[in-house]
Amino acid sequence: MSTADAPLPAAPSVPGRPPRLLIVRAPYYKDVVDGMAWGAERILTQAGASFATLDVAGSFELAQAIRIVLNGGERFDGFVALGCIVRGGTDHYDYICKATIDGLMRVALDQAIALGSGVLTVHSIEQAVVRSGRDGFNKGAEAAVAALLQIAAARRFGAVQ
Repeated sequence: MSTADAPLPAAPSVPGRPPRLLIVRAPYYKDVVDGMAWGAERILTQAGASFATLDVAGSFELAQAIRIVLNGGERFDGFVALGCIVRGGTDHYDYICKATIDGLMRVALDQAIALGSGVLTVHSIEQAVVRSGRDGFNKGAEAAVAALLQIAAARRFGAVQ
């Protein structure tokens, strides 16, 4: 199934108090990440969630920033990571993609957090634009849905952070 075939993302129900999330953005490709942030914020607002936003330098720094926040005093029920990595003419793309995705999975598993990943790994900026538009097929919206579903699962099984 492709994004175009997928159902439009809708906010899932999360039991208990309204969840609080942190959207961590890597706005290197500002228009694309702004579009995904719009999608994530739309879903979180529909779910009755509150959220804060933190910008970092690039996608490579997303997992690091989440881990830093977890060491601080402010608490969040979940996180949404948003970034965009566009293939260039060097191996840099492959290294950054792998490190970014592996880093996000590592922090999610090691810290037992609810995390929705909206990191685009694309061959062209045109592909990124399609995945960050306001037409409903928005990877930021999908990442927010994923985070909310993880929060709901954590609450259901008593695994809240």
